[in-house]
Amino acid sequence: MTDRILFPTDGSDGATEVFEHVLDLAADHAATVHALNVADTTHDSVTRVGGEVVDVLEREGESIVSGLADRAADRGVSVVTDVVQGGVDETIATYAADRDIDLIAMSTQGRTGLDRLLLGSTTERVLRRSSVPVLTARPGDATMRYPYRNVLVATDGSDHADVAVERAAALAATAGATVHALSVVDVGAVGNEAYSGVGALIDDAEETVAAAADAAAVEGVETVEAVEVAASAAGGIRSYIADHDVDLVALGTRGRTGVERFLLGSVAERTVRTAPVPVLTVPGPDRAP
Repeated sequence: MTDRILFPTDGSDGATEVFEHVLDLAADHAATVHALNVADTTHDSVTRVGGEVVDVLEREGESIVSGLADRAADRGVSVVTDVVQGGVDETIATYAADRDIDLIAMSTQGRTGLDRLLLGSTTERVLRRSSVPVLTARPGDATMRYPYRNVLVATDGSDHADVAVERAAALAATAGATVHALSVVDVGAVGNEAYSGVGALIDDAEETVAAAADAAAVEGVETVEAVEVAASAAGGIRSYIADHDVDLVALGTRGRTGVERFLLGSVAERTVRTAPVPVLTVPGPDRAP
C-alpha cells in the first residue's frame, strides 16, 4: 500500500516538476502527501527583522510548502506540511521512519544547479539512509508519465530484488500497467575468459525472470519476461527502457553480491543517475523500518 508519500523539497524548479508526478501518484492511491522542507542547520539563518528575531530558512520553507499545499488542494490530494530544522538527509530519513512513510519521492537535482545526483548530493545520501522505497526522477531529462503503462523490474533473484518485484507489482496493479521482469546478463562482469559460459548465465537469468513474473502475477497484472545480454547491467536496463516504452524502473539497492546497498558504481546508483524515466529503489527486508 502507498498511503503516505513524503516529498522533501527545497523549492527548486526541479522539485516543482517532480511534484506534479507525485500528485498524479497520490491521487491514484488516495495517498496523503507530506511536503517537507528542511531548514538546514549547517547554515546560519537567524536574523533580525525590525524588532523580531526570525529564522530566514524556516520562513522561506513555510512559504515553499504552503505553495505545494495549495497545488495539492487543487488536485484534491490530502497534504501535510512541515518545516523541520536539521541536517537535510538525516532529517528526511528520520521523518520517514517516525511517520510510517510508505514512499519518499524526490528530485535528483536541487537549487545548487549542480549536475544530477553528484557524489555526496542530498538525493544520494537519502538513498543510502532510507529504510523505505525512494522514487527519484531527473527533472528536465526524465519522461514522467502517469498512469504507468509499462513498469520494468530489474532482478537478479536476490532477496532485495524480490522485495522490489512485490512493490513494483503493487504500483503497476493500481495503474493498470504491465510488469516487465528483466534480468541482465552482464558480460562485462564475467570477463573474456568466462564468455563461453554465458549460455549457462542466460539459462539462470530466464529462471530468475520466470520466478519474478510469477510473483508479480499474484497482483493480477500482465507480465513480460525478458533477458538482456549487455556490457553492463545499467546499460542493459537503459536499452530495454528505450525499446519497450517503459515508464518506471524498480530495482533493489543490493544484489546477489551482498555488497552494501547503493555504493558508488552500483547498478542502482548508475541507473538513478542515467535512466530516462523515474526510478524506484527498494531497500531489502533487512532495511525494513
